[in-house]
Amino acid sequence: MPPEHTSGHPPLPFGSWPSPISTADVVRGDLRPGYPTVLAGEIWWEEDRPAEAGRRTIVHHAADGTRRELLRAPWDARTRVHEYGGRSYTVAPGVGVVFANHADQRLYLLPADGSGGPPAGGAGGLDPRAITPEPETPSGLRYADLTVHGDEVWCVQERHAGGGKVIRSIVSIPLRGDAEPRQRAAGSDFYAFPSVSPDGEHLAYICWDHPRLPWAGTDLRVTRLDGGGSRRLMGGASESVLAPGWKDASTLYAISDRSGWWNLHQVGIHDASPRALHPAEEEFAWALSELGGAPYAVLGDGGLAVLHGRGDLRLSVLDPETGALTELGLPYDGWVPCLSADGSTVCGVAYGPRLPRSVVRVDAAARRERATPGDTGGGTGPPRPGAYGRAEVLRRGAGALPDPGYLPVPRPVEIRSRFGRRVHAYVYPPANPSVTTGDAAPPYVVSVHGGPAAHSVAALDLRTAFFTSRGIGVIEVNHGGSTGYGRAYRDRLQGHWGVIDVEDTIAAAEWLLSDGHADPARIAIRGTGAGGWTAMAACCASGLFCGGVAIAGVSTLSALAASTHDFESRYVEWLVGPDDPLLYASREPLAKTGQIDCPMLLMQGQDDPIVPPSQSEAFVAALTERGVPCTYLAFEGESHDLRRAETKTAILAAELSFYLQLFRP
Repeated sequence: MPPEHTSGHPPLPFGSWPSPISTADVVRGDLRPGYPTVLAGEIWWEEDRPAEAGRRTIVHHAADGTRRELLRAPWDARTRVHEYGGRSYTVAPGVGVVFANHADQRLYLLPADGSGGPPAGGAGGLDPRAITPEPETPSGLRYADLTVHGDEVWCVQERHAGGGKVIRSIVSIPLRGDAEPRQRAAGSDFYAFPSVSPDGEHLAYICWDHPRLPWAGTDLRVTRLDGGGSRRLMGGASESVLAPGWKDASTLYAISDRSGWWNLHQVGIHDASPRALHPAEEEFAWALSELGGAPYAVLGDGGLAVLHGRGDLRLSVLDPETGALTELGLPYDGWVPCLSADGSTVCGVAYGPRLPRSVVRVDAAARRERATPGDTGGGTGPPRPGAYGRAEVLRRGAGALPDPGYLPVPRPVEIRSRFGRRVHAYVYPPANPSVTTGDAAPPYVVSVHGGPAAHSVAALDLRTAFFTSRGIGVIEVNHGGSTGYGRAYRDRLQGHWGVIDVEDTIAAAEWLLSDGHADPARIAIRGTGAGGWTAMAACCASGLFCGGVAIAGVSTLSALAASTHDFESRYVEWLVGPDDPLLYASREPLAKTGQIDCPMLLMQGQDDPIVPPSQSEAFVAALTERGVPCTYLAFEGESHDLRRAETKTAILAAELSFYLQLFRP
């Protein structure tokens, strides 16, 4: 329904509401904290610096509560393995922090000084030193999924051998940096989650080969490090296994979707008879796109801190012996699968409608009558009596927040698409406590996530609030193919990209009209990456949208398969099918530009290895030839994730200007 009428002031047009949230507020606070590590009372995590060309640093939170940045410019802790990267660092107790530097992709060791290591590059500070060789090809050797065992770093190595050939393996690297990386597992196209057994005799890992993607099918393998060979314990072409971790020297934990849901299992390395620890129609993980995440962590008493749920994941403690799952009842709506634990302390990245993604520390053993929201978890409901777990926000993912009245609270909805298919979405209505709205229905933007094997979550995002506080509603669609709702839901998209995602997104727009949520003449659509494809295709398929925004959007399939990065180079086969001109033309937006009459705004990083700029350029040229209004913004020096403050500012400003023109009464 339209926003409630507030008496005492004349109504203001939607889109013109005075908002305290500026582009600078959104960009300045976009810290994206991630991948925390907790050890002996100290905590480390990654954090972005948009104002410093988007580089990423490592932050250290000492046991005494002091916090400092370990890497100063020009150091940039980012790995380019799979181009999506992931966790870029690991902690070597008593030795220092090992990280991948973005400029050359080599591993560096920042020595410890007894307190986590001093800032690098500063007066009196210790500079990082390289521990991997300089490759013949610039950035030709890349490393990710780092873990320390003994005096070595174990990780995934990605070798760019020239001619587009990419070779991956698992290697170990001496922390001293006095020897070449030693290959420990090889022969598959992809690797993830290297983990050495407590006795040092076995290596567990995940691997898979083209044309599979890790959310479709992987293998869990264990290799004897004395040269005794390897064996597959779980997995296959239709089973996605993730995150192996050792219970003891002969038993592993791993997450598998063999039941149709990513559930946590236990398996012995000699008997290979997996046992589900807590069978449930819930997900205990997200899709593996970035390397180095951790959807569960082993506690000091043998229990497991786990994440589970549908869509958003909540934090609980699982007893692996009984299968009992105890929810902590913390005031957060969701957690990112990047947990770390030491004793009873759990550290992760949590969020809620009043809390952007933030680093949170939890004492999982602190039983209380009632978990205290304390410093504002931002969840939608109070914790239950009898919950246990004491939480503290260590670092918010945004700067100062405005009055809560300007922050929209998402409402989860279930929509029916074509043939009665269920579609999940979050609705963010316009929110501004100082405005009288009148009785008119507001404009809305239908937002489609990237991936497409990803999903939108109920986290506070100042980008969304930037629009809703100005009187523009947003609905985020988790169309068929999204993760978070079981294997059958994400497998809907297999062979049907450009059909299921488009139909489900159009259904979300139709739902907005069903009860007068939105003005029928003022519904726009936007998406990034795969979401950009869906936004463009939806504008081809329906006249519901008065305009569309595509950021790094895919417009044509054969060219994408020929030019995208190795990780997803066979993805089009799974999403649509083998290269067939008629089939591809029936799906791709570039072949259907004759059906678009609404204005379009396209934006693109010029150094994007995932969706090359030619995808946007071809679409813009086709619309321009037909005289369809189309604006194209290209950003030099930007990759797929568009990291720089000036780029983020320009994108927000361009989107707002575009919507205001579309939604003009």
